[in-house]
Amino acid sequence: MKESLVHVPVMLKETIDFLQVKPDGIYVDCTLGRAGHSKAILENLTTGKLYAFDLDQTALNESKTLLKQYHDKYQLIQGNFINLQQELLKRNITKVDGIIYDLGISSPQVDEESRGFSYKKNAKLDMRMDQSQELTAWDIVNTYSYQDLKYIIKTYGEEQFASSIAKRIVSSRSKQEIETTEQLTDIIKKALPAKQLNKQHHPAKKTFQAIRIAVNNELNSLKLSLLQALNLLNPQGRIAVISFHSLEDRIVKSIFVQAIQDPQGEVYAKLPYTSNWKSNYQIITKKPIVPSTEEINKNPRARSAKLRVIEKIN
Repeated sequence: MKESLVHVPVMLKETIDFLQVKPDGIYVDCTLGRAGHSKAILENLTTGKLYAFDLDQTALNESKTLLKQYHDKYQLIQGNFINLQQELLKRNITKVDGIIYDLGISSPQVDEESRGFSYKKNAKLDMRMDQSQELTAWDIVNTYSYQDLKYIIKTYGEEQFASSIAKRIVSSRSKQEIETTEQLTDIIKKALPAKQLNKQHHPAKKTFQAIRIAVNNELNSLKLSLLQALNLLNPQGRIAVISFHSLEDRIVKSIFVQAIQDPQGEVYAKLPYTSNWKSNYQIITKKPIVPSTEEINKNPRARSAKLRVIEKIN
């Protein structure tokens, strides 16, 4: 495997420690990638089993090589983790002891030019994690309305200049289709004020993130998957989620908080009665865990990572 295509798992030790892997447990890696977290889980299993999801066939193929010594302890599943419960049920799994999500895009996907994820490399606009999927970044950039583009860039990219960028995209594509990441990057730069071009972060970063999230329906998939994950846990089972931007982290935090709050709490607050409701869950990380300075120095892509963990009590 090329050195540039190696994915360094973020907060590996912290994540495995929080999962408290049982040798005979059932575990799920919802974001296999290049199997960094999966391998660490498998190293702690004896009679237990790991089920690992990924949309990317390349990731699945490379992981088979990386995990070949554990061939009897795991099963790879090509699919979206939005189908978590359904896919596990097909394999007669209704309860598990731990689930991990390492969200966002893996280093090999960014580094592989042909995938079109990176604003630093010129390639066709693609950004699909699942290469069999029809919708691509090209479709969004060249066919979505100004209003839809503005919404995507503003909401998923949290881009202050979403309106200007969306207008520039629509104007540019009326003259010529936008085919490549380089073309899109140039269009974004022209839509931004000069002072924005000199900032630390690349001017196209937020827009590329937004389009990637839209192509892969990432946020909706995360919400629905996490709700399933909570229902799948055995007592003392844990979910560990590593997120890389505020949108993901807010979703994780919100769903974890909902799991520990009385759904009738607001009603009881107005009544002279005390609710007997008790949550089946507890949040283990009161504040998100972040990478150490040492880890960030070794792996700059870890800089924005946050780890949150929740446990089922009974």
